[in-house]
Amino acid sequence: MTEPIPAAPAPLFGASDIRRLAEEIGIRPTKTLGQNFVIDGNTIRRIVAAAGVGPDETVLEVGPGLGSLTLGLLDAAAAVVAVEIDPVLAAKLPETVKEWRPAAVGGFHLVQADAMKVTALPVRPTALVANLPYNVAVPVVLHLLQHFPSLQHGLVMVQDEVADRLAAAPGSKIYGVPSVKAAWYSSMRKAGVVGMNVFWPAPKIHSGLVSFTRHEPPATTATREQVFAVVDAAFAQRRKTLRAALAGWAGSAPEAERCLVAAGVDPTARGEVIDIAAFARIAEAREARP
Repeated sequence: MTEPIPAAPAPLFGASDIRRLAEEIGIRPTKTLGQNFVIDGNTIRRIVAAAGVGPDETVLEVGPGLGSLTLGLLDAAAAVVAVEIDPVLAAKLPETVKEWRPAAVGGFHLVQADAMKVTALPVRPTALVANLPYNVAVPVVLHLLQHFPSLQHGLVMVQDEVADRLAAAPGSKIYGVPSVKAAWYSSMRKAGVVGMNVFWPAPKIHSGLVSFTRHEPPATTATREQVFAVVDAAFAQRRKTLRAALAGWAGSAPEAERCLVAAGVDPTARGEVIDIAAFARIAEAREARP
């Protein structure tokens, strides 16, 4: 019996497709919005595979642009909700989906908005997959993790240096505010590097892939805002000891020391060596002061 021939994968955009679409709507990628469009289908397949998107999932995509990644996500997921800030790109995207993935039109949802201001979506996303502008990558990721607890996992493509910072562990020289705040919501790891030539226009630096899996925040009576205030204070003067760096936050150096000791943290340590759970204990110690 002859084996059935597997169906060819659905077509994805190449460089000529991207340039044609851009010309049709009269746009040029802008540095202001950090627009670098992926022009390589194999890179799209790699991103979708690394994201581990299941066929029953709803994916949140930020900054879909001309739709390169959108098409790949529609092939893998049950639905995609795309948040696009540029009105011209947003207007074109539904037409592109209808032309290139007609069978997936019912599972595609578009929201024209600034991702930093979105707090509600027409569908409940379970995964975040996005090629994020370098200048807003960290605040966008933190904002979405805060406001959409249904997001259980995801993969973001960001500037390679930003990827390293998001995934950094305590004790690393690049461990800082992004690393700690991201760890409040999830475990993050570097999932690869993407070269410059798969984009149009080609950026001057490599991009990095960061995957994450959501977990519960540390068990604490302190609020997220209280914990993040400690994090911000600790890294505002990262070369100082925590006793000195947290003096302003606590009201005095002796009070900062009291909080640190109560939290089981060495007052002479620096913020770059402690994890999110320790920051939570410090915040909690201040709120429990006599």
